[in-house]
Amino acid sequence: MNLSKPQSTVMGLEFLRLEDAKVKLQDVTWPPITKSWLMLLLLMFIEENSRYLDPIYFGDYPESMRQRLGSDLPTFSEKDKKFIKNKIDFIGLNHYTSRLIAHHQNPDDVYFYKVQQMERVEKWSSGESIGERAASEWLVIVPWGLHKLLNYIVKKYNNPVIYVTENGMDDEDDQSATIDQVLNDTKRVGYFKGYLNSVAQAIKDGADVRGYFAWSFLDNFEWAMGYTKRFGIVYVDYKDGLSRHPKASALWFSRLLKGEAAENSYS
Repeated sequence: MNLSKPQSTVMGLEFLRLEDAKVKLQDVTWPPITKSWLMLLLLMFIEENSRYLDPIYFGDYPESMRQRLGSDLPTFSEKDKKFIKNKIDFIGLNHYTSRLIAHHQNPDDVYFYKVQQMERVEKWSSGESIGERAASEWLVIVPWGLHKLLNYIVKKYNNPVIYVTENGMDDEDDQSATIDQVLNDTKRVGYFKGYLNSVAQAIKDGADVRGYFAWSFLDNFEWAMGYTKRFGIVYVDYKDGLSRHPKASALWFSRLLKGEAAENSYS
């Protein structure tokens, strides 16, 4: 890969020539960066996303993964590649959040990031957060990240059919809150407005997005967090026979689907 030429959008970053040595993202101009930093960014994105899609669309893992992992990766015969390639009807995209990354030789993070010598970053160089946090530590609200990701998929995989199969945010299960308080989930309404606007922008750019599924319809048992996090647009009262109560976000979605929300603003 020749990094002296402009690159396509990856992880929300617009790559400019290395001679200019600047990256512009969401009206923020970053200080000079190095070729090794750009390579780290590309490798991180490839190994987070392309490891799934490249074998399906191109018949093999990305070359960078071959170089890094060698014989640990399975190999495909030409017959295998022909059988695997282009056999899917659509891409189902689960997306909740976005992060920036930075090079770090000993990041205080999970093993996956340690071996790649990187850390996930949630603040701009100015110290300002890239987005508001939801209830879960990992979920930062960054709507423009979905727009960037959809456009990247369009460019790299020749505009496949895409369904956003999961997108949403969680609240804490606050036992001290009243029913009126828990139903007034204005942050979630703002989340869906922002992310649906990003989907709409990607469609205007040419992305073939044919469906969007909010996560989730009901509050659910959330992996290791159990019932302590609530993703639903409908509140489930675990102490009252699992009775269900539509939140403000459910009512907003109802208006949107009826065409009552303002066009292009999802308000």
